[in-house]
Amino acid sequence: MFVLGIETSCDETAAALVTDGKVVLSNKIATQLDLLQKFGGVVPEIAARRHTELIVYVIKEALDSAGKTLADVEAIAVTSKQGLIGCLLVGVAAAKSLSYSLRIPLIGVHHIEGHIFANQLSNPQIPMPHICLTVSGGHTMLVYVQDYCQYELLGSTLDDAAGEAFDKIAKFLDLGFPGGPVIDKLAVRGNRKAFNFPRPLLKAKTLDFSFSGLKTAVINAFKHRIANGETLPLEDIAASFQEAIVDVLVSKTLHAVLQRKVSAISVTGGVSANRRLREVFRETCRQEGIGVFFPELSLCTDNAAMIAAAGYARLKQGKADDLNLNVIPNVPLEVQGGS
Repeated sequence: MFVLGIETSCDETAAALVTDGKVVLSNKIATQLDLLQKFGGVVPEIAARRHTELIVYVIKEALDSAGKTLADVEAIAVTSKQGLIGCLLVGVAAAKSLSYSLRIPLIGVHHIEGHIFANQLSNPQIPMPHICLTVSGGHTMLVYVQDYCQYELLGSTLDDAAGEAFDKIAKFLDLGFPGGPVIDKLAVRGNRKAFNFPRPLLKAKTLDFSFSGLKTAVINAFKHRIANGETLPLEDIAASFQEAIVDVLVSKTLHAVLQRKVSAISVTGGVSANRRLREVFRETCRQEGIGVFFPELSLCTDNAAMIAAAGYARLKQGKADDLNLNVIPNVPLEVQGGS
């Protein structure tokens, strides 16, 4: 079955064609990097307008690169839950139009569920159940994946997401946007032990996260050195800051593994591309005898292939939507709509 996926939850206009939820025939993404760098982040209204300008062209490119036409598409999957409301509306409107005109099923997908399926696309051998850490600019959460389309949210961020903390520190240090890749690059040349930044909630029994205190500690360290006329060791700050985030993410995830007695971890979302995070997870899991899985780099950030894969899985379970499908910008992963 050819499923066309559409993703417009934030700043990426994406469309993809996936066969049977497994084979990615095309995965096209139009970024808004020029706008992000200009404004230092996502401006919801501007992002939504850019989606409107690009959506038709991106869908056409996805079909053309796969060597298919709209007549070949057998179902439409679209991000309808979790994201910026104006951006979600653009994708859902396009999906509804195609579903109606082609008379094919429409499936609304939760954005986080899409990220979970990004790892399924790259690693179909991931065992069930397992623990999934979804970590990005907008989300940091631990999910118990019981089976396909069956989830339990174990913990999430109480304030800033990990990727958001990366972005804010990079902006404060005038390193550009997005912050994750530039800090990752700087950290390679830095001393991870140069600054003893806090690890918020690291020893707490909860599986929730908090990164605002860490962000404040980094900013204060920066200001202190400026006030004393000291040289700013950006590489050391980046490395120490990144290490604090990695420590928290890995430790909390392993705690969830022990709590649920599973043997595997999947790490997904934009921050899952971070080199240090992957390195520490792989070494720690090797020592503990736990399997750990990451998506291909092209599937870490927001994309439509993951939405198509999730939509296919939901359709196989008889879960589809009608033209009354609405967008819900903020809803827990467990609350899934569809008939």
